[in-house]
Amino acid sequence: MPRFEHLRHKPPTPLNQPREAVVAIAPLRSGVNISKIVRTAGCCGITKLFACGNVRIDPEVARDGADEVEVKIHRSLPPVLKELKAAGYVLVGLEQTTNSQSLHAFSFPRRCAIVLGNERAGLTQEELDLLDAVVEIPVWGRPFAYNVATAADMALYEYCRQYPAG
Repeated sequence: MPRFEHLRHKPPTPLNQPREAVVAIAPLRSGVNISKIVRTAGCCGITKLFACGNVRIDPEVARDGADEVEVKIHRSLPPVLKELKAAGYVLVGLEQTTNSQSLHAFSFPRRCAIVLGNERAGLTQEELDLLDAVVEIPVWGRPFAYNVATAADMALYEYCRQYPAG
């Protein structure tokens, strides 16, 4: 039988190339949610995040992600999405919509912006109109949707699963 020993602070898995994904987030109500997303982005090797509204990152929650992820703060999301699209990013929203694709079947473009909506309102129609694709995470019970930070975790992990070396 194998023996297991706990390893604290195991070195990160090396990437062959930098991640080409970024995260863009509508104004959130909770500083905990944005802080959790920053932490996950850091764990996934995502180096840039665009956050809108009154952004409060708690370093106790974000941990090393607060130092590893460049957070660019903007007033609103549509101008950010237009800039990212002009820079060649494929805009992939995480939302429940008509014509959304299941996260289980979606192939993320390597150079993409994963776009997250507000905890209550989701993405506005103006924001949805700017997207190239929308991905939905299946829900098998209630409530009808995952918390925004939890959904971001799942989408970022799936992106990394598809591009494990960067």
